[in-house]
Amino acid sequence: MSYFSLLLFSFSFCFLSTATHALTLPSDVSALQSFKASIKPSSVPPWSCLAFWNFSTDPCSLPRRDHFTCGLSCSADSTRVISITLDPAGYAGALSPAISKLTQLTVLDLSENFFSGHLPTAISSLSNLQILTLRSNSFSGPLPQAITTMKSLQSLDISHNFLSGSLPKTLTSLANLRRLDLSYNRITGPLPNLPSSLSEIALRSNSLSGYLLKSCFDGLTRVEVVELSANAFTGTLQSWFFLLPALQQVNLSNNSFTGLEISKPAASDLVAVDLSFNRMKGYVPANFPAFPLLSSLSLRYNQFHGPIPAGYSKKESIKRLFLDGNFLNGKAPAGFFSGWSGVSGSLGDNCLQGCPASSELCSPSQKPSSVCRQAYGGKPKVIVSHS
Repeated sequence: MSYFSLLLFSFSFCFLSTATHALTLPSDVSALQSFKASIKPSSVPPWSCLAFWNFSTDPCSLPRRDHFTCGLSCSADSTRVISITLDPAGYAGALSPAISKLTQLTVLDLSENFFSGHLPTAISSLSNLQILTLRSNSFSGPLPQAITTMKSLQSLDISHNFLSGSLPKTLTSLANLRRLDLSYNRITGPLPNLPSSLSEIALRSNSLSGYLLKSCFDGLTRVEVVELSANAFTGTLQSWFFLLPALQQVNLSNNSFTGLEISKPAASDLVAVDLSFNRMKGYVPANFPAFPLLSSLSLRYNQFHGPIPAGYSKKESIKRLFLDGNFLNGKAPAGFFSGWSGVSGSLGDNCLQGCPASSELCSPSQKPSSVCRQAYGGKPKVIVSHS
C-alpha cells in the first residue's frame, strides 16, 4: 500500500470512528422525537429552541450551528441526552411518556409554558433525574406516587399548575430531595411525613388541612424554609416547630390556626416569621424576643388579647413588627418610640393606649372603644405588660 493510500485509509478510519462515536443512542433520539411530536406545532415559534430540533441531524453531534442549538445537552462522549431545559416560548401539549427512555437525564425543565394533562407515571423511570422543574404550566391530576421512587431527585418544582388530590404518603422515600415546591395548585388533605433531607418546603396556596404534626417533621434537621401559607391548617402551633434546628424562615399566614406556643430556644437561626391572618387567641407570646436573630415578625389580624410584652420593644434585632388587627390593650411600650428604635411595621387597629398618632407604628388608628369593650366582656381589662 502506498503512503498516500495508507494516509487516506487512516483519515477515513478516524473520521468514521469519530462519527460513530458521536452518534446519539437511537432510543434517546426516538424519545426526543416523541417528546417533540406531543407538542402542538402551532405552539412552536420559529425562533424557539424546539424549532431547531431537526432530526435530519444527530442531536448530540458537534458543532450545533443550525440544529439543536438550544434546549438540550449531552454527555461528554456525545452519546446520551442528559438535560432538557426548554425556553419559555409558550409550548403547548402533553408530556410524552417516551421521556422515560432518556435514562441518563439529570435535568428536565419545562417551566413557564402551557404543557397540560396528567404527569405520566413513566417519568419515574428516570432514575438519574436530579432536577424536575415543571413550574407555571397547566398540568392537572394527582402527583403520581411513582415519583417518590426517584431516589436521585434533589429538586422538585411543579408550582403554579392545577395538581389535585392528596400528597403521596411515600414522600419520605425521596431520600435526597432538598427542595420541594408545589405551591399554587389544588392539593388537598393532610400534610404527610416529609423527607428528612429537605432544606426548603413550599406548598403555598393549596387546600391542605389538618394539624401540623411533629411526626411530619421528624428528622428534618436541615430544613431552613417552610412556606405553607394560604391553606386550611388548624389547631395549635406548638413550640417544637419553631425549635427545628436549621429553621430560618416561616410563613404560615392565611390559615386557620387557633393557638400558638413558643418556648425559649437554646440556639436558633430563625430570622423571619409570618403568622398573620389566622385565628390565634390568647396572649402574644413573650418568648419570641428570645430568638437571637429574629428580625421580622408578623402576628397581624389574629385574635390576640392583653398587652404587648415589653421585651418586644427592647429587642434590637427586630426590624419589622406587625401586631395590627388584634385586640391588644394596655400602653404601647415606650421603647418603640425612642430615638434608637429602628422598628417598622404596625401596632394599629388594636385597643392600645398611648400610641402616638405621630408614629407610623400607630397607623392605622386603634379600634373604637365600643369594639374593645365588647372584646373584653364590657370591661377592657388592662394587664400589666410582662417582658
